[in-house]
Parts: sequence; structure tokens; C-alpha cells
Amino acid sequence: MAKKDKEKTKSAKSDTKGTKKKHRKDEELCSGEHEHADLRAVEENIPDLDTLFQLAELFKMFGDTTRIRIMCVLFQRELCVCEIAELLDMGQSAISHQLRLLRNAHLVKVKRDGKQAYYSLDDTHVREIYLMGLEHIME
Repeated sequence: MAKKDKEKTKSAKSDTKGTKKKHRKDEELCSGEHEHADLRAVEENIPDLDTLFQLAELFKMFGDTTRIRIMCVLFQRELCVCEIAELLDMGQSAISHQLRLLRNAHLVKVKRDGKQAYYSLDDTHVREIYLMGLEHIME
């Protein structure tokens, strides 16, 4: 196919995509006999996509049992990697890897004392998120 033909095909495809989006928005969303509310106020309170992406990434950190277990032991007090590894009966390298992810997500912080590193929860929000999730599943 010639370059011009490819460009025309590409242009035609993008035009139909735009038409579909417009048509979909104009479509009736439900067949109910009720009036739809003005959604502007709702739309104004939806965070931007970047913020929602960051929120999804935060919740991903709570999606791993090992990370949850690490956070759970850090509720008690700050601990070093070898203490966490012993408590969870896991290898230090696996714990270190998960701690790095938790640090990058600002859920855990590190305090250095010479060559030794001690880990603790970054702030009280981490515990609150955990406790709210636990309360939710216990209902």
C-alpha cells in the first residue's frame, strides 16, 4: 500500500473513532423513565488522572501479603531487616526488596544508625489504611 493510502486509512480510522466517542456520549445511557441529575458537580470532584494513578499505585502496595505482614510488624515498633526476616520466617533479601518498594511508596521510612538501618511506618495514615481495610473485611 502506498504511503498516501496508509495516511488516508489512518485518517479515516481516527475520524470514525472520534465519531464513535461523540455518538456514545449522545446516546441515552439508560432506558429508565427518570431524569438524570446534573453531573457537573460530580465531575468537578473527580481528581485528575495523575492523582488517581498515584492512588492506584498506593493501593497496589497493600495488594501483597508479604508487604502487609511487614507493615503489621512495623506497627509494633521499628525493626531492622534481620528482625523482620526472623519474625516473618523469610530471607533478608526478600524482605529488603519489599521494604524498598514500601519506601518508594512512602509507606515505610528508614533511620540509619551507623551501618544498621531501622524501618518504621512512614506516618499514622499507613496504620489507618490497614485498620480500615481490616475493619471492612471483618464486617
